Amino acid sequence: MRRDRLSEADTQQVREHFDKVSFVEETTSAIIQAVVHNAVPAVIQPSDGVLNGAILLVAAAPGRPARLRCRPAAPGDPTPRRDAAVRPRSGPSAHGRRVRDTGGMDGDREADANRLAAESAARNDPTGWFEKLYAEAAAGEAVVPWNRDAPNPLLVGWAEQSGVAGAGRRALVVGCGLGQDAEYTARLGFRTTAFDISPTAVRRARESFPGSTVDYVVADLLDPPGEWAGAFDLVVESVTVQSLPLSVRARAIGNVAGMVAEGGELLVIADVREEGEQVDGPPWPLTRTEVDSFAVRGLHAAQVERVAHPDAFEQRHWRARFLRAT
Repeated sequence: MRRDRLSEADTQQVREHFDKVSFVEETTSAIIQAVVHNAVPAVIQPSDGVLNGAILLVAAAPGRPARLRCRPAAPGDPTPRRDAAVRPRSGPSAHGRRVRDTGGMDGDREADANRLAAESAARNDPTGWFEKLYAEAAAGEAVVPWNRDAPNPLLVGWAEQSGVAGAGRRALVVGCGLGQDAEYTARLGFRTTAFDISPTAVRRARESFPGSTVDYVVADLLDPPGEWAGAFDLVVESVTVQSLPLSVRARAIGNVAGMVAEGGELLVIADVREEGEQVDGPPWPLTRTEVDSFAVRGLHAAQVERVAHPDAFEQRHWRARFLRAT
């Protein structure tokens, strides 16, 4: 079975049958690429014969997407079924509601963050859960789902494309976590300050990079130090605002924008949420309207991109640059 391109009707049928598939992309040769995590090998035969063939669910490595390949059923195939252990990464389902990322096959990487964020929200404390999460992680009792062993590839890509040079300039990394983005920013030549609301995160960042030139500081994005206003030539905001509930989002965005100096630049990296899409967070990804709202305090949008993450083809992210005139 081959066809030059999947029809819109075929793609819609797949969405309807697999409501836990959070992204479907049309490709050539009747291959559907989709977000499928915690997948087990299975052959799935829709009752009305989507594409007139079986759909083979190929297991992926932990935390990586699988692919749905359409092909005719063959002798020896497992019994077709539709109840494979399909767990989606954060993304819109067929019903238009974003579902939480359940991570790799070894368990739900966001379970700890979700639990602690819910407890914090019940106390009307939108940021208290960060320290609890990092403290539990330091004790080996929790997982920080956004922790990486390298800087964000979208930050690296921006730096390489722009050829930015930081010598003699100041940079601020918002919500620095364990410091990978901050260290990369410092390697670009910037005199870098990085902050997090979690004292444990800041302590671990300092311990991880003992000879670092980065000034790691404990601070609250919702109430940043007054001396940071308009003080930085580059501000890097990578997926921190989206970790805060919608009730404090406008305040957080305004504070991020307010720390950019005259002639400076703000880089925003965030997951994508469609306008009107409901979401169960954390995280609470940003809509285009929310991304555009960083254009305050004298900032204007220089570029807003919707890009794929280099390590996960199914995810779409915002990468936006805002400039402040001199």
